[in-house]
Amino acid sequence: MSAEAATTITAPAVQRQRVLDSVAAQRPHLIHLSETLHANPELGWQEHRAAGWTAEYLSGHGFKVEREYLGFPTAIRAVFGTGSRRVGLMAEYDALPGLGHACGHNIITAISCGAAVALAQFAAEHDLTVELYGTPAEEGGGGKIELLKKGAFQGLDLAMMAHPSPVDSAEARPYAVAHNHVEYRGKSAHAAAYPDQGVNANDAFIVAQVALGLLRQQLPSGTRVHGIQTRGGEAPNAIPEKTEGRWYVRAESLALLGELEERVQRCFEAGALASGCKLSVTPESEPYSEFRTDDRALELYVKHAESLGRDFNAPPEQATMNRASTDMGNVSQVVPAIHPYIGLGCFPAANHQPEFAAHCVGDAANLAIHDGAAALALTALDYLAP
Repeated sequence: MSAEAATTITAPAVQRQRVLDSVAAQRPHLIHLSETLHANPELGWQEHRAAGWTAEYLSGHGFKVEREYLGFPTAIRAVFGTGSRRVGLMAEYDALPGLGHACGHNIITAISCGAAVALAQFAAEHDLTVELYGTPAEEGGGGKIELLKKGAFQGLDLAMMAHPSPVDSAEARPYAVAHNHVEYRGKSAHAAAYPDQGVNANDAFIVAQVALGLLRQQLPSGTRVHGIQTRGGEAPNAIPEKTEGRWYVRAESLALLGELEERVQRCFEAGALASGCKLSVTPESEPYSEFRTDDRALELYVKHAESLGRDFNAPPEQATMNRASTDMGNVSQVVPAIHPYIGLGCFPAANHQPEFAAHCVGDAANLAIHDGAAALALTALDYLAP
């Protein structure tokens, strides 16, 4: 066998081992980062400590870190290398109100940090620039969309992240989603003495929710309408003057979402018309897009994840987290991207449940950090091979 042929055969194995060695060396530190984030949950746009800890981890591994990236106090960009091939890892670190890290964003940050550091050792020899983006407010605030509007992610050859889930699921197929704040304003009055003087803002919400419930029967499959009333009044003996809520509308694409939103809007208008209240509907962020997966990158990820022992054959009813909306969908419309889901083996405990938050630390979470970091790094090396 010629030396050239031997190099061709052995180089991938050597490269793989270097990635695995890097992730193994980082493992206790990545676990510490993940557990620290988990123990200190911060809501969207308020992730000051999370952004700081992520920045410190990367700067400690030689990355040049830009804090308050593009003017956002809890966004960061960390860069290693100056190569012509650019790979971007996404870190999410916001938590859920009342549920903490019940979506596992602490694990996402650790995975992306581990992959970024593992890739950094190849920057010079593979003509790479390794970039990690700390992206705020994925849980409804559209942080990546706001970053996109200011020029982030442009020109990346590949954008990646891996998201925790009850089971492994390769392809992200999220709904497009619109997030809206709904407010009705009426007029307060004593509920016993002068009820006829009041304009009941709670009645407006009741009418709207009845209309939405009836509308659901007529909606096509692949759509979702759901929300909560966050303010229903101040006292039982006072006609509610102001009520508020948060409502999400989901569809298979942004185009279909626009059509569905018009129908949902009419349900809220019905509440205002019936009660005599004034209605205000305010977007909480720009709509999240459907996802455009880079098939070659996803095929490489599945290959490497399976080589680490990951199994993508879970029953379909357990693998539905891949339908969850994400602002990474908007990134995928601009640059090649993947967003696989990495399993914690905890079904029926699932995302956005307290039980799932409990599974986002511990042995399964730690294994997901290792496997996710290694699989993403190996995927990038194959995808961007010179």
